[in-house]
Amino acid sequence: MPKIQYIKHVSHLLPCLFLFSLFSASASTQQPLPDAPKPTAANPNFFARWANYYRQDWHPTPPNPTAPATQPPARRGLPSPLDSPPFPNSDWSYGGSPVLGEPDTASYPLSTAINNASSRTKIYGWLEPSVNYSSSSRTNAPEANDVYANRLELSQAVLYIERLPDSVQTAHIDWGFHITALYGADYRFTTAKGYFSHQWLDLHRQYGFDPALEYLDIYLPKIGQGTDIRIGRFISIPGVEAQLAPNNYLFSHSLLYSIDPFTDTGILATTKINDQWLVQLGLTGSHDVAIWTRDAKPSLTACVSYTTHSVNDNLYVCANGINDAKYAFNNIQQYDATWYHKFSKSLHAASETWYMYERDVPRINGPIKPEAGANPAFCLVGEPRCTAPEYAADTSLQKELSPHNFLAFRADFLNDKKGQRTGYATRYSENTIMWGHWIGTTIQLRPELRYEHAWDQPAYDQGHLHGQLTLATDLIYHF
Repeated sequence: MPKIQYIKHVSHLLPCLFLFSLFSASASTQQPLPDAPKPTAANPNFFARWANYYRQDWHPTPPNPTAPATQPPARRGLPSPLDSPPFPNSDWSYGGSPVLGEPDTASYPLSTAINNASSRTKIYGWLEPSVNYSSSSRTNAPEANDVYANRLELSQAVLYIERLPDSVQTAHIDWGFHITALYGADYRFTTAKGYFSHQWLDLHRQYGFDPALEYLDIYLPKIGQGTDIRIGRFISIPGVEAQLAPNNYLFSHSLLYSIDPFTDTGILATTKINDQWLVQLGLTGSHDVAIWTRDAKPSLTACVSYTTHSVNDNLYVCANGINDAKYAFNNIQQYDATWYHKFSKSLHAASETWYMYERDVPRINGPIKPEAGANPAFCLVGEPRCTAPEYAADTSLQKELSPHNFLAFRADFLNDKKGQRTGYATRYSENTIMWGHWIGTTIQLRPELRYEHAWDQPAYDQGHLHGQLTLATDLIYHF
């Protein structure tokens, strides 16, 4: 990249880094992690309320041992298995729905500054600068999300506007909605054809904008023990990981996640049968496309989630985006299973495996021109088209050290049999170790060391290397 252009991109990060240096210099990390700061009416204006939120977060008032214990809000269901923070979620996650029976008790700096968090509609978000040093010089692909080698960049600047339906009560229908505005280098991973997709598919811009999530939630309390109907564009539901930065254990993503579907548009019903069983059924326009594009086609999604009564185990199985499987933009057929297991209060594992395929994929350098942004495959000689399968598995182990800190280790395997997802027909392995650190509840640091290897041919640094070592970190500043 020319020096002037590099300076231009780095300049996007200067406000973020200035804020971080200011905040981290004054933040105390030796005190116990508090609950999110409570709204207060004593601050007369927007900026005073915003500043007070961070002051309480970083310098919490010590608890009064003589004060009566605060009762947790009502929850309808099994107890949460995890502490969040330091982990990104307190419950075993499933996609496409808020956690049914979970009260919305979250407060955020921006919402508190706007109206003392007095509304059910909340406005919040984060800035995520990142930096990586890599043994590759051209690109880190297929690593995600830090695909640009040896860069300081703005990975995500995200604004959420949302209202969660009240799924604790069972007396009446309720509703919610969610709107996301995402800007940064990571927009390329959420890009769906038809949603401002020319920025990546045609122009290949490093930075861009994507309205990654826009949906309406309708909560129906009398169907099962509660049903949520989601209508709109949402994150493709299976899996341990998610595209939005705070929802992941590690900064970088597994190879498994970096090539599977990212967002779907359609309708999805999530029904809580009882405290242990949950089922989902949906109809979408296939993966990573808007329903008004010619690539869209009716696609079925069906999932089942089971949690043991002890809450030590959860199994979540999905058939995702199932249709005729014929070649179109990202029209992959995905069969996915995740398993969470809690060994103790401070140690748990998260594992995932999937099988995906697509039919009638054009042969690389063959007579049929592939779609922009949709890779061809390494078919047999004489085959103009072929079926392109791939399978993968990963597991990660998370150890809570304190309310502010945890360690994570991830091992990952991918077999891109026809090279249709990564551009190289090879087996990959990846191992990453990461330290997650919180300052209060509003700043996260996730430094990591990662090594990955392509076993059958050079697939890193544009086909020049068999292996790749990456040292990277991000910083998430919540507002």
